[in-house]
Amino acid sequence: MRRLAVRGAAGDAGEVAAPAADSTDCARGRHPSPRRLIDLCAIWDPGVFLPAVGWKRASGFARRRLNEAETLNSVREAQLELLEAARPRGPGSRERGPVLRMARQQQPPPWVHAAFLLCLLSLSGAIEIPMDLSQPPTITKQSVKDHIVDPRDNILIECEAKGNPAPSFHWTRNSRFFNIAKDPRVSMRRRSGTLVIDFRSGGRPEEYEGEYQCFARNKFGTALSNRIRLQVSKSPLWPKENLDPVVVQEGAPLTLQCNPPPGLPSPVIFWMSSSMEPITQDKRVSQGHNGDLYFSNVMLQDMQTDYSCNARFHFTHTIQQKNAFTLKVLTNNPYNDSSLRNHPDIYSARGVAERTPSFMYPQGTASSQMVLRGMDLVLECIASGVPTPDIAWYKKGGDLPSDKAKFENFNKALRITNVSEEDSGEYFCLASNKMGSIRHTISVRVKAAPYWLDEPKNLILAPGEDGRLVCRANGNPKPTVQWMVNGEPLQSAPPNPNREVAGDTIIFRDTQISSRAVYQCNTSNEHGYLLANAFVSVLDVPPRMLSPRNQLIRVILYNRTRLDCPFFGSPIPTLRWFKNGQGSNLDGGNYHVYENGSLEIKMIRKEDQGIYTCVATNILGKAENQVRLEVKDPTRIYRMPEDQVAKRGTTVQLECRVKHDPSLKLTVSWLKDDEPLYIGNRMKKEDDSLTIFGVAERDQGSYTCVASTELDQDLAKAYLTVLGRPDRPRDLELTDLAERSVRLTWIPGDDNNSPITDYVVQFEEDQFQPGVWHDHSKFPGSVNSAVLQLSPYVNYQFRVIAINEVGSSHPSLPSERYRTSGAPPESNPADVKGEGTRKNNMEITWTPMNATSAFGPNLRYIVKWRRRETRETWNNVTVWGSRYVVGQTPVYVPYEIRVQAENDFGKGPEPDTVIGYSGEDYPRAAPTDVKIRVLNSTAISLQWNRVYPDTVQGQLREYRAYYWRESSLLKNLWVSQKRQQASFPGDRPRGVVSRLFPYSNYKLEMVVVNGRGDGPRSETKEFTTPEGVPSAPRRFRVRQPNLETINLEWDHPEHPNGILIGYTLKYVAFNGTKLGKQIVENFSPNQTKFTMQRADPVSRYRFTLSARTQVGSGEAATEESPAPPNEATPTAAYTNNQADIATQGWFIGLMCAIALLVLILLIVCFIKRSRGGKYPVREKKDVPLGPEDPKEEDGSFDYSDEDNKPLQGSQTSLDGTIKQQESDDSLVDYGEGGEGQFNEDGSFIGQYTVKKDKEETEGNESSEATSPVNAIYSLA
Repeated sequence: MRRLAVRGAAGDAGEVAAPAADSTDCARGRHPSPRRLIDLCAIWDPGVFLPAVGWKRASGFARRRLNEAETLNSVREAQLELLEAARPRGPGSRERGPVLRMARQQQPPPWVHAAFLLCLLSLSGAIEIPMDLSQPPTITKQSVKDHIVDPRDNILIECEAKGNPAPSFHWTRNSRFFNIAKDPRVSMRRRSGTLVIDFRSGGRPEEYEGEYQCFARNKFGTALSNRIRLQVSKSPLWPKENLDPVVVQEGAPLTLQCNPPPGLPSPVIFWMSSSMEPITQDKRVSQGHNGDLYFSNVMLQDMQTDYSCNARFHFTHTIQQKNAFTLKVLTNNPYNDSSLRNHPDIYSARGVAERTPSFMYPQGTASSQMVLRGMDLVLECIASGVPTPDIAWYKKGGDLPSDKAKFENFNKALRITNVSEEDSGEYFCLASNKMGSIRHTISVRVKAAPYWLDEPKNLILAPGEDGRLVCRANGNPKPTVQWMVNGEPLQSAPPNPNREVAGDTIIFRDTQISSRAVYQCNTSNEHGYLLANAFVSVLDVPPRMLSPRNQLIRVILYNRTRLDCPFFGSPIPTLRWFKNGQGSNLDGGNYHVYENGSLEIKMIRKEDQGIYTCVATNILGKAENQVRLEVKDPTRIYRMPEDQVAKRGTTVQLECRVKHDPSLKLTVSWLKDDEPLYIGNRMKKEDDSLTIFGVAERDQGSYTCVASTELDQDLAKAYLTVLGRPDRPRDLELTDLAERSVRLTWIPGDDNNSPITDYVVQFEEDQFQPGVWHDHSKFPGSVNSAVLQLSPYVNYQFRVIAINEVGSSHPSLPSERYRTSGAPPESNPADVKGEGTRKNNMEITWTPMNATSAFGPNLRYIVKWRRRETRETWNNVTVWGSRYVVGQTPVYVPYEIRVQAENDFGKGPEPDTVIGYSGEDYPRAAPTDVKIRVLNSTAISLQWNRVYPDTVQGQLREYRAYYWRESSLLKNLWVSQKRQQASFPGDRPRGVVSRLFPYSNYKLEMVVVNGRGDGPRSETKEFTTPEGVPSAPRRFRVRQPNLETINLEWDHPEHPNGILIGYTLKYVAFNGTKLGKQIVENFSPNQTKFTMQRADPVSRYRFTLSARTQVGSGEAATEESPAPPNEATPTAAYTNNQADIATQGWFIGLMCAIALLVLILLIVCFIKRSRGGKYPVREKKDVPLGPEDPKEEDGSFDYSDEDNKPLQGSQTSLDGTIKQQESDDSLVDYGEGGEGQFNEDGSFIGQYTVKKDKEETEGNESSEATSPVNAIYSLA
C-alpha cells in the first residue's frame, strides 16, 4: 500500500489550495469567476504541508492520529520557511524585492515549485488598466519570427492588439509600407491586423516571401510586432541518377551517401530497401546524423538486400525515395553458411582480417562545433574496424552533464539538451576494439542569441509621478540595445524634457498626460534579436474593484489560501483587509497582503471562517468588496487498498473507505497505472471497494483510489501483482558446434512474478516429420545455456519453452538450423512382429525409426525370415516401409524373423531374432462329452473333453458355451430366446454358467475359439433349472381414504420363478421413533388387495410385502402409510400420555358439536323439502347475511335428491360452524350452479342453481350472497 505525497492540485487532502485564479489571472491581479473553486496560484512550497502527516504519509496510517494542537504547532513552524517578497514602492518602479528563497523540509514535485513561483511573480507584477479606460495599444498575438507556410494553403500572418480606443493596423514588407488595398489577394481581418493571402483564384505563394512587420496604432501610441520572416515550404524532387553496384571487399568500411534535396524545413531521412523493408541497424550498420548509411565493416550477408534513402517532408506529408544501392561483396569464403553466423569469432571463421579502428565521421583527430544557448548539442563519432569498435564519450576536465546528456545511435552520438554556457569545452570520443583504440576531440563553443534579463513592462503613473523603463538583455556576443517610441527611433522623436535615456533605461520624472506613448526596446546580435513593447500611461482614476462582489470561497482546513481583491486606481490605492467588519488591518502573522490586493492566509483554521472586507483608498476616494470564507473538513481515505499478489483467474478486492465533509459531494474513482480505469464486465466498483473477477495478466499494475470533492482529493495506491505464465524465451543462439553436440543459449523471458522452474528444449527436423516438434531435453529454471546431444544426419531446429507454477510459456521463436553429418544406424527398429492376416500368409511389421535414429539418407530395412527349427536358409528382402507380407505359408507355423536398418552410410547392428506365426484357420473339432450339473436355480456346472492341439489350427483363445432359454415351466409365460454366451479362457476342461432364470428349460452348445474364430458346435444339451424365490410384487400401493382404514393393492411379481403359493404382509405401527408390535398376514396367491382397520388416527404404518413359492419368500416391497396433516405437531395428550384419543375431553366436545350441526341441517332440509319450489338467494354482497333479511325474487335455489355428489364451497370447522371458503363464488363463474351432497349421516342431499344478472357477475368479486353455504344459512 502506498500513500501518494501530493494530493489535489498541489498537496495532501486537507492541504489542497483554496479557490483562486489561473496563472494569467494571477498576473492581472483579478479573479476570473465569482464561483471558481480551483486555484492554480495557490500552490505552495513544502512548508505548507503538515510535517507529521504530509510528505511522510507513506510511513503509515498512525501518523494521521496526531492531535490538532500538535498539528498547528508543526504548521506554524513550517511557515517560518515560506517564500517572501517585499512590496514594491509604487507601480512606476516595479522593482523586485529580495531574491525568493525556497523552503527546506521535504521537497514536493518540481511542478509544484514552478507553479508556486510563477504565482508569486504574478502577485508582484504590474497592474493592468481596465479596458474601459483609455490606454495605448498592446500586441496580444502574432506569428512566429520564422513563419513557414504550406504552399497548398492560404497564407495567414497573425497580428492582434488591444487598446482604447481600438487600434488600427498597417504592415510593412521588407521595411517598406505594404499597401494591402492594391493587391486583391490580400485582405485584413475585421477588428484585427491579421493578414490573409488567398490563392483560390491563382497566384504563386513564393511571390509573397519576405519580412513582414505589423503596426497597431491609436491616439496614444503605436505598438510593433516582431519582424516576421515568411517562407514557403519546399519539397523538391530527387534528381534522377543511375547507380552502379557498389563493389566492396568483405570486412572493409563503406559509406552510402544520401544527399537529399534541400527542403524547407529539412526532411526526415531514413533507409529502407526498395521493397519498403526497414534496414536493420546495429553498432556495425547505422545511419549518421547527416543521413548517410555507415558500415563499420561489410559482411557477405549485406548483399541480401538493397539500400534506398528516403526523405519525408513535413508540410507536404510526402516521402521521396532515392534509387537503391546494390552491394557486391568480394569474399574469401563465398559460402554463406548459416552455422557460422553464431560463431564466437565470425570474422576469423570467414577469413576477414582484423584491423584497428579508424574514424569515418568526423575525419581526423580533432574538430570544432558551435551551438546556440538553449538548443540541443549533438556530437557524433562513427568508426570502422574489425571487429566493430565500441564508442565511449568523455568531457575534458569534468563529467558529462548527467541530467541533460543521453546517448543515441548505439553510443555513436551524444546529445546534450538545452545547452548553456557551462556546456562549452572539449569533448572526445574513444573508439576501441581488441586491436586497439583511437580518439577524436571536438571543441564545443556556445554562443547565444539575445535573451532577457529584465524585459520592459507597461508603466502606469499618476500625473507628477516618476518611473522608469528597463531593457536588459544578454547574449554572446553582447547584444546592442536600441530604443524606439511609437515605432520610430528615439533619436528622431520630439524632445521630451521629462524623459531621460541612460543606456538600457529610460527615466521619467514629473510625468504629465502628454507623456503617454508606446516604447520599443530592440536588442540584437549576429544570432538574433528581441523586440518588446511597453507603454507609458498617465491616468488620474479613483479606486475601483475589478472582481464581482460578495464572492464565496470554500477552503479545506489547514490549507494555505488566497482571497482575491483585484483593484485599480491612479495613484495606486492603498489596500487594507478587515474580518467581519471589525478589528485592525489584516497583515502580518498568519496573513500577508500582496500588491495586487490578494490576502494570503498561510494556514486556515476553523476560526478563520467569516466575511472578509478589502478597502482600496487613494487621494481620489475609496472602494470596497467582500469575500465570504467557508472552512471545510478534509477528505481522508482511512482504510486504504493494500498490495496484493493473486493468481490468474482468482478474485481480488481492493478496499477504499473515505471520510469527508458532509456538505461536499464525494466522488470515488480509480486509476490504473495513473490512467483512468475502465470498469468492464469483470470489475465491480462499489462505494468502498473495487472487485476484479477472473484476474488476468493485463490487470497487473498500480491501482489508485481517488476520493475527491469540489475542493480537495485524497489518493491511495496499491500494487496488484498477477502470477502468470512466463513470457517466451528469446534470442536463441547456437555455439560450440560439434559433430554430435551443440550449445544452445537463450535469454529468459519475464517470469511474470512466478519463478521459472524448468525449461523444455524441443527440436524439429525437416526430413521425416517437418513441422512436428519433439521434446529433446529438460533443464532447471536457473540455467539459460545447455549442451545438447545430437544424432547424425538431422537438420535440427530448436525452440525453448519456460515453465513455472502457473503454466507453460509460448514456445520461443525457433533457432537457426544446424545439420549434423551422417553415419550408419546404431539401432534397429523395435516392436518387430509376425502375424498372419490370412490362413496362408504372415505379415511382418515393425515401428519405423525416426529422424534421430536414421543417421543417414535413404533409410531402409532388410527383412529376413525362415521357418523355425528347420535350418532353412534365410529369406530376405529390402523394404522402405514398415511392413512386409510373406505369402503361401502353412497354417499357423512358427517363423524366425529379423529386421535390420540400413542407410547410405552402412548397415545397423545385427538384429535380434523374433518368433512369429503364420495365419490361423478355423478349429476343426468341437468339445466332446459335455456334462451338465445343476448347482442351484440360477447356475450350472459344465465339464467337457478338450480338443487335440492339432485341430485348433491356431492359438487356442477360449472354450465358449452358447445357451438360450427355451421356455418357462409356468404355463402361458412368454420368455425371450435370445442366445447368450459364457467364455472360459485358456485350455481348460470345466466351467460355471450363472445368472440363469429359475424354473425354466434351457439348451446349450459348446465351441472352441482361436484367433480366426469359432470351430464347429458340439452336441446340443438340454437342462432345466429348479424353482426359485419370486421377485418383489409389482406396483405396491398404500392408500388412506379416511382416518379409520388403509387400503393396500399390488400386482403379481414380474418373475414368479416358480409356482406362487401366497403372499406375506408384515406391518408395524410407528409414531416418531416409537414402534408398535409387528403383525403378519398371509394371503392366497390370487389375492392382490387388503383393507386394514387403523387402531388410532395418529400413528403411521410401515408395510413389507413379499411373494412365496415352495422354495421360500422372495424379494420384499416396502411402503409407508401417508402422513396425517398434523403429524409434525401431534397433540400434547397423545404425545405425553399415549392415552386413547376417544377418552380425551377435546375430542368428545368436537364430536358433540359436529352432531349438533348435522342435526340442525337435517331439520332445515326436511322443512324446506316439504315446502318444495324455489327460494330466493341473497345477491347483495355488501350487507351481512342474516335470517331476518327479506327474500328477493331475482335469485332462486333448487334442490333434488337425484345425485350423490359432495357439496362444494364449504367445510366443517372444529367448533361445529360452517366456514365460507375463499372462492365460494366459483360455482357461479362456471354456469347455472353446482351439485352437492352430504353423507348418509343426515347431511343435505340436493341440487341448487343460482341466477345472477350480467352486471353483478362482471362487476363484483365476492359471491357471498350466492354461496350454497350462505343459502343454507339463510334458510336456517
